[in-house]
Amino acid sequence: MPGVRGPSDYSREPPRHPSLQINAKEPFNAEPPRSALVSSYVTPVDFFYKRNHGPIPVVDDIHSYSVYISGSIENPKHLFMKDIWALPKYNVTATLQCAGNRRTAMSKTRTVKGVGWDVSAIGNAVWGGAKLADVLELVGIPKLTGATKSGGKHVEFVSVDKCKEENGGPYKASIPLIQATNPEADVLLAYEMNGKTLNRDHGYPLRAIVPGVIGARSVKWLDSINVITEECQGFFMQKDYKMFPPSVNWDNINWSTRRPQMDFPVQCAICSLEDVNAVKPGKVKITGYAASGGGRGIERVDVSVDGGKTWIEASRYQRTGIPYIAEHTSSEKWAWVLFEATADVQQSTEIVAKAVDSAANVQPEKVEDIWNLRGILNTSWHRVQVQVGHSNL
Repeated sequence: MPGVRGPSDYSREPPRHPSLQINAKEPFNAEPPRSALVSSYVTPVDFFYKRNHGPIPVVDDIHSYSVYISGSIENPKHLFMKDIWALPKYNVTATLQCAGNRRTAMSKTRTVKGVGWDVSAIGNAVWGGAKLADVLELVGIPKLTGATKSGGKHVEFVSVDKCKEENGGPYKASIPLIQATNPEADVLLAYEMNGKTLNRDHGYPLRAIVPGVIGARSVKWLDSINVITEECQGFFMQKDYKMFPPSVNWDNINWSTRRPQMDFPVQCAICSLEDVNAVKPGKVKITGYAASGGGRGIERVDVSVDGGKTWIEASRYQRTGIPYIAEHTSSEKWAWVLFEATADVQQSTEIVAKAVDSAANVQPEKVEDIWNLRGILNTSWHRVQVQVGHSNL
């Protein structure tokens, strides 16, 4: 692609915040301290988790950069940034979460394969760009189309990014065409994050944002978009990011028996306390995030300070001064909800949080029940151990 540097230039790493916890250096994967997540509703770019499968591309010439749209369509087309900038711009507040978020806790039950994320492989940003539904109209696909005349039913995003799992080929993933052409689904080709030009870590100059879906489908550094008859056959759709039962291991796995994971289940985590915290006896403030996939709101967050025997309901909020009501027009449906509760803690204990979404889906109690060999979708009750000290604190 014009304007894209070769692999020899990939050693030029972007600047990054020193407080990030680096989980892998090559490819670079890092998350912020959990306390940073609850300091603001919109996650600063510096504190937004970095998830990569290969070296981070360098796109130098923004004017020669283009995305080629082709496949089962009548009018294939190269779209340059000026063509995308010319479309109506939308700002969508959406939470992205890696499917492997909280994998470290799952690996304590039984070993799993993957990057060891704590609770911060998640972030909430304001993404700016063109709606994919508008982009696809430029190549003759009307809004709310489920299939093209030549049988295209899926939209595949192909990255500039190259990765070993694709044998040196590009990272890619797909979503159904009906989702791509639905303006209400808010799928974007984004060129801004929190009001500024995307940086290299987050997909400069152009990336897909698929709200409500695991982060693996929001492909960065777009190279091309293909309208295809079947879902993407790439590694990360067919041999990864699928949810298997605890009985499946690497000896008996059959990838074809499961569908690629899309929507994220309901999730929450406590961010104001680390896994083992020393506190003084008395009032303890408990804050964290809760989110669910598919645009479902958060109906409730329950907090327990006695390991799950009794519960109190946390208050929920998004933006200051605007009451959060799940599924209400004033609430941002693709974005996380922050929660807060204050409890009296007099002795060492386990503090637990669980969320309920607007479809009354509840997080499972035990990580053992949802253990899977890839360690994805750990949405079990989030637990932190608190040590109460009296004299030397």
